Amino acid sequence: METIIKNTITDKLIAGFTASKNTLFGDGILREQAMESFSKLGVPGRKSEEYKYVNMEQALKGDLAAASPKPISEGQLNSLKVIGNAIVLVIINGRFSAEHTKFNNNIKGLQVMDIAEASGNAVFQKHYAKYADINSDPFVALNTAMATGGVFMHVEKGTVIERPVHIIHISSSSESMIIHPRNLIVLEENAQATVIESFVTVDASAKVFSNALTELFIDASAILQHYKIQEENENGYLVNTTQALQKKQSVFSTNNFTLSGSLVRNNLNIVLDDEQIETHLNGLYLTKGNQSVDNHTLVDHRKPNCNSNELYKGIIEEKSTATFNGKIYVRKDAQKTNAFQSNKNILLSDDGTINTKPQLEIYADDVKCSHGTSTGKLDEDKIFYLRARGLSEASAKKLLMHAFASEVVEHIKIDELRDYVEAKITARFA
Repeated sequence: METIIKNTITDKLIAGFTASKNTLFGDGILREQAMESFSKLGVPGRKSEEYKYVNMEQALKGDLAAASPKPISEGQLNSLKVIGNAIVLVIINGRFSAEHTKFNNNIKGLQVMDIAEASGNAVFQKHYAKYADINSDPFVALNTAMATGGVFMHVEKGTVIERPVHIIHISSSSESMIIHPRNLIVLEENAQATVIESFVTVDASAKVFSNALTELFIDASAILQHYKIQEENENGYLVNTTQALQKKQSVFSTNNFTLSGSLVRNNLNIVLDDEQIETHLNGLYLTKGNQSVDNHTLVDHRKPNCNSNELYKGIIEEKSTATFNGKIYVRKDAQKTNAFQSNKNILLSDDGTINTKPQLEIYADDVKCSHGTSTGKLDEDKIFYLRARGLSEASAKKLLMHAFASEVVEHIKIDELRDYVEAKITARFA
């Protein structure tokens, strides 16, 4: 009998798990369940409704080795630090770097550790893998099966962390590889914190596919300011899933800035699981060349008297492609919901593509919900107005693009971070 050997991308990833599972941290049963789910879901192709605008099969094509450690110099690391007084936590190729993380848990009410060493922690056990469903998405399942390291952060009840916490995800390799960083952030009742996640590439001359997952638990009356800065290079492929659960009277603001990367897919899922919750989602994506950026958001209103506001903007250049797919889901019991969603885009080229799909799915009858989208080129009348006042055409266009982006950038509450993002936008359109 002839033996048929399967060699699909899904099969290769399953084989990689089989070869490495005995070296991975945590619950082996959970990992096996997650890989079983991944094997059923498989790598999504263009026929998948959720992934039809990004070629994940092409992104995962080829031999992708498991991540290996690579040294990063202090000079390289210092160049990646954005906030002067931040608590800096470093993840290199999917693994927590104790060498470069200078935090020794000396702030009362704040606990930080390598997620790979947190399995005995009671808070970790209560929350890990409880919010990101392994059956909902193949990359959630794959990360749960293959996670190698990351950050576990716990802010105790009533604690206010004055300094921002900056988690720096660094990809660095001279050979093609796949990495699976994992973070769990828990804010207890009345806690407050600011978390920045940045994704950067350092000395990477081959494809690096990063499948990152962050779970957030925001307890009653807690406040979390969350920022993501994505700056992978042309060899960087990023699938970034953020799964958040909010409790009563909590406030969660998440701000995503995609500045570069060959392919970036952002999955942002937020569950409002109690009353009087406030949620803000803001995003800015800048694409050029053959880049592909895909933003999928889900705001799940489960209980009454909650508010959510969402604003995503994109500037698309050359032959690049951007996608916005946002859904507001209002369940039957979620009366008195106020939910608003807006997506606006500027196309700077006839060859660029934007796919936008704002959605409302409402099962309650006493709500205020709206969504809208607009796509167009720069306003010729405004360009003419600025040129009539002495600006060159190029300067007029740059000014209008800055003004367009500023509606998102102004939501950054940290001056140094806002200056950093504005400088990147300026350099992009210089």
